[in-house]
Amino acid sequence: MRNMIVVKVERCLGCKSCELACAVEHSRSKNLQEAMTENPAPVARLKVARGTSYSIPLQCLQCEDAPCIQICPSKALRRPDPNSPIVIDQELCIGCKCCLLACPFGVIRLDRQGRSIIKCDQCLERVGRGERPACVLACPTGALEFRSLEEVLAEKREAYLVQIERSLSGAQE
Repeated sequence: MRNMIVVKVERCLGCKSCELACAVEHSRSKNLQEAMTENPAPVARLKVARGTSYSIPLQCLQCEDAPCIQICPSKALRRPDPNSPIVIDQELCIGCKCCLLACPFGVIRLDRQGRSIIKCDQCLERVGRGERPACVLACPTGALEFRSLEEVLAEKREAYLVQIERSLSGAQE
């Protein structure tokens, strides 16, 4: 089973360290100082959104039955294998914006020139080298984690069991 980026909303400070790390990772130089002078400037594939009482990093959720892939007329969006994230072939993208409209989460965006799209690829190259995605590594509070579905579900089950245990011990008093 492939890993996913998990967001712990209660930990997010809205500092945008994840955005910066993502932009640098997708720059030509992969170096912050050099990336700041690149033209065009590198763009993050995720965006920290602010609610009234919270911040949350929003990135592609890598839908299993992805509507963006289904609607793309040029086949620029694809999943190389069942366990990989959705990637874009910039050469094939015609900038039609169909995927922007099809994305249920609104996390696909146009590049600065408005010619093709950009989206989170879960740092496919980094993960292929055994590293975590840049946004996860950069998060100072651990609000972003790169985990398997099995790990996430096991954590939820454990939290639920603790909740049951507390309610049972409270009822016995």
